[in-house]
Amino acid sequence: MRPKKPTNPNFKCFLAIIFIGLLLFSCAKNPFTGGRTLALVPNCELFPTAFAQYGTFLKENKVIKGSKEALMVTHVGEKIRHAAERWLQAKGFTDYLKDYNWEYNLVENKEINAWCMPGGKIVVYTGILPITLDEAGLATVLSHEVSHALANHGQQRMSAGVLQQAGVAGVAILTGDKSAQTQQLAMAAYAGFTQYGLILPFSRSHESEADRIGLNLMAIAGYNPEKAVVFWQRMAKQSDGNKPPEILSTHPSDETRIGQLQELIPVAKAEAAKFGVTFSK
Repeated sequence: MRPKKPTNPNFKCFLAIIFIGLLLFSCAKNPFTGGRTLALVPNCELFPTAFAQYGTFLKENKVIKGSKEALMVTHVGEKIRHAAERWLQAKGFTDYLKDYNWEYNLVENKEINAWCMPGGKIVVYTGILPITLDEAGLATVLSHEVSHALANHGQQRMSAGVLQQAGVAGVAILTGDKSAQTQQLAMAAYAGFTQYGLILPFSRSHESEADRIGLNLMAIAGYNPEKAVVFWQRMAKQSDGNKPPEILSTHPSDETRIGQLQELIPVAKAEAAKFGVTFSK
């Protein structure tokens, strides 16, 4: 019978110091959120990968060009982009978007979806157009998706994934001298804690953050933020209540989201007024 190797407490302390150091020195301040966010994966690595994936996606899907709807996607996307640039210039962050390579494409797909990759690569599926209905509805969607990119949510998710894997290694080290059953239980507990205590709340907070930033952007772009509530009410009807409970979801519930947006409308209008944009009552 082989003797168990003693666990070196100094080694554990060393790992903990490295882990804390990574957290302290890999955070970047985001002008849209005002806070420091995880940036273990720098944009200089993230953007080229995103651009390559975007190019591959366009080659493998039917991109609609020249139609009224496709032109509207580009038109609204440009207005949201311009609003972001104006806001950043006013705040003194003139170089924040220097590595962005904006692109807007309408893709034939029945799925109700739209997304913006890190670096400004946007896709709108035709399946969402019957719900957006008009420019204001589309502006609600695009401003929300663009805000995910502007707030570096993709970068944060990748960074969180790196930390999660580091945590797996940490649990393995801490339980290395335990029985196989204890190790499995520890891993299961860690997986449950990170999923429901960290990852899902983290994702929901990103959605709420993108709603807040997006509401400001669409207002600065000249779209009445009250229309965002109307759009999400249409989305809620579309789902017909077939969604998991909020605590088990990556997104806030429809009721939570709509309530938050209603509270933020006066703030968005006030922000737009700073740029000379006002809305009739």
